[in-house]
Order: sequence, then structure tokens, then C-alpha cells
Amino acid sequence: MTTTTALPELLDTLPAGMVVTDPDILESYRRDRAMDPDAGTPLAVVRPTSTEQVQAVVRWCARHRIGLITRGAGTSLSGGSTAVDGAIVLSTEAMRTLHIDPVTRVAVTQPGLLNAEVKAAAAQQGLWYPPDPSSFEICSIGGNVATNAGGLCCVKYGVTTDYVLGMQVVLADGTAVRLGGPRLKDSAGLPLTKMFVGSEGTLGIVTEVTLRLLPPQPPACTVVGTFETVHQASEAVLEITARIRPAMLEFMDSVAINAVEDMLHMDLDRTAGAMLVAQTDAPGAAGAAEVAVITEAFTRCGSQEVFATDDPAEGEAFTVARRVAIPAVERIGPLLLEDVGVPLPQLPALVDGIAAIAAARDVIISVIAHAGDGNTHPLIVYNPDDADQYTRAQRAFGEVMDLAISLGGTITGEHGVGRLKKDWLPDQVGPDVMALTRRIKDALDPEGILNPGVIL
Repeated sequence: MTTTTALPELLDTLPAGMVVTDPDILESYRRDRAMDPDAGTPLAVVRPTSTEQVQAVVRWCARHRIGLITRGAGTSLSGGSTAVDGAIVLSTEAMRTLHIDPVTRVAVTQPGLLNAEVKAAAAQQGLWYPPDPSSFEICSIGGNVATNAGGLCCVKYGVTTDYVLGMQVVLADGTAVRLGGPRLKDSAGLPLTKMFVGSEGTLGIVTEVTLRLLPPQPPACTVVGTFETVHQASEAVLEITARIRPAMLEFMDSVAINAVEDMLHMDLDRTAGAMLVAQTDAPGAAGAAEVAVITEAFTRCGSQEVFATDDPAEGEAFTVARRVAIPAVERIGPLLLEDVGVPLPQLPALVDGIAAIAAARDVIISVIAHAGDGNTHPLIVYNPDDADQYTRAQRAFGEVMDLAISLGGTITGEHGVGRLKKDWLPDQVGPDVMALTRRIKDALDPEGILNPGVIL
């Protein structure tokens, strides 16, 4: 039976309208935000609403050995949900149930809810869900779990895996298993829940997740410093993190500063080589002491101007400026988006090395960063219609990852390996870890139907 003749079987299994084959709609599901030029055309798009429906799709794919691409909100920056020719795209966008338990302080949610929606629902119960990617308003919880997303406050409050207490996941044979649950302590058996966080849809499809919530974040004080060079700003990061753990410590270079100013008109210093935005949410005297540490570090490392405020609106304005940096730089031209990280002492070497690569390849590379944990997002601006510039940008893309690896770092801090970075993964983790990864993948997905082409 061919895939074409098998498709009516899937149509008959699921509610009317859940399986979509309209070519115009399929086109809109081919690519995610990474805009992979090699994206394929799926056989169909399926938009289930329940675990049972996901099971039905997986069993059909397993029976006919058809690839299955899991897609959240389509905001992947590494090609993690790029379509494959002849595969099924399973979109979790319609899986949107959510329950907040204020006593246990957990959210039980399907994967289609946006990060911002979970935050808002928690806030209504006087609680807080900390992980906050810059794209929190448009990225889904399922995608956050798939890539172990971080965000601006992760330097102090951690990343997605620190908040995942349990999940329901559909395996490659259609079995649905429950892992973990609403328990803050649980050492029973292997830590399988953690194995699925960050697995990018290659080991199973998460259909429900139990998230730990916290009391509301205390009011924050924001400190902003501008610097003549990116090296000075990176040295200031090391001075701060050696003494305190700020609630936020974000970095923007001159290209990003000017792009954001063009978009928001905030009166940012267009002459600055770099800007750091730091926050402390420590209470009372402790907060004042942390502001003093940050201000002193900025000044000692050559900050041209230091500004501190405890006004929430002013602080949020600078946070928004950092959040919109990627779309602001994207106005200059199409981007190849990096997500490399290094141990904090190597941050100055990384930013200096990226500048050297940009000069050698004659391309614009704007660096923004979750600087407090060494996670940078170099944004390579290029013209895809200029063959020479495209080649230079692609070489720079690889050289940035090579640089991060040489400094003991990683090719991805939070965006995932996806399809765009998998060629560099063996250089980072080595042959033994790659072999172990393959053994785990083969054990859980022996037919290789789940997100083929991602990671491996």
C-alpha cells in the first residue's frame, strides 16, 4: 500500500477536518522560523486535540513507516520542525487545555498553549512561570519543552527543564506513558522525564506537561550601562557574575542597539559599542547592594553611562528593547541565527572571535546575548540572492560554532540542534556520545519515524 492509498485510512480514523491536505495550507507548514531552504512538502498536516488522537496518528505512521514531524508554534530557529517530503506534520496548536493548581503550585497543560498564556494563567492565581524566551508571546510550551528553552531570567531562575515535573508522552509505537507528576521530590526509577526535555521530538511526542510554578517575582531594579566596545561589556559580565547572581543580565552590540532604536525610538545611545541590561530582584538592602555591585562593575569596565531605575515601566522598556532585538536586526536583512554558548570566563574570547570572523568573511554579525550565563545569539545578516555573500555567511555560521566548541562551549544553548546544526554536534560531544545517542534513538524509535533528520 502506498502512502497515497493509505491516507484515506488516516482520514477515516480521525474527526473530519483534522487531517489537512490542501496544498495552500501545506505550504504554510513547510517551514518554521529558521526558513530552511531545503524544506520538503508534507503528505498532510494533522491537528489533533487529544493524546488519543496523537496515538492514532503515530500508530498509522508506524504501520506505514511514514515520517512524523512534530510542530508547535513554528518558531523554531534551528529547523526543528521543518517539513520532510512525504511525511506527516503533526501540529500541536489545537492542544490547548490548561489547569492551574494553586495549592500544589503546578500548571498541567497541553503543548499548544503559548508560554505567555501559561504565564498569564499562573499570574491570575498569584503564581509565576519563570522561563521566558524572547519569543514568549509566540512560542509554545511544547516547543519550549522540546528545546529546553531558556530566556532572559534563566541566569537566576533556570531553564525549562528546571520546571518540568512530569509529562505524558506518546512513543514511536503509539504507546502513551506518564512520567513524573505534581511532586517536587521524586527519585523513583530512571529520570526519564528529563530525557525527553530537549529531545526535539526525536524520542516521543509530548501531549501534556506538568510545570512547577513559583510565587510572583519580587519587584526588580534595572541597571543599564553602555560601553565603547563589546569586550568591555563582556568583562563587566564576568565582574558581576563573580560576585552576585542577577535576575537578568542581557547584552546587545552596536548593530542591535541601532536596529532597536530604529524600531522603538527609545533614545538609545547610537554611538555605543555595546549595552548591558541588568536586573536585581533581591529585596531591600540586599537589592541595593546588588545594584551597587552592578554599577561598580559597569564603571570599572569602562561604561560610558550608567543608568539605574526601580520604576517598573522604565525597566520593562529596556527588557522589551532586548526582546525585540532579533526582529529589529532582521529588518536589515535575512538572518542566519546562531545560539552558541561558552563557560563564562570564555565570553570575552567568544565575542572577540565572532568580531574577527565577521571581519574575515566581510559579513555583518550582530551579537545579542543572555550574557549572564554565557549564551550568545550571533545574528548573521546576509543576502540569500547574492551567491558570494551567501557562501561567506554560511562559512561564518560554521566558524562561529567551531569557535564556541574550541572554547569549551556549545553549538546551542536553548534553540536546539534541529536540522541546521547537526553536522557540528559530533565535534562538540564526540563519537562515544553520538553512538550512545544513536542507541537511545534506535531503542525508542527503531523505524526512525519521529522527526527524521533532527539531531542525528
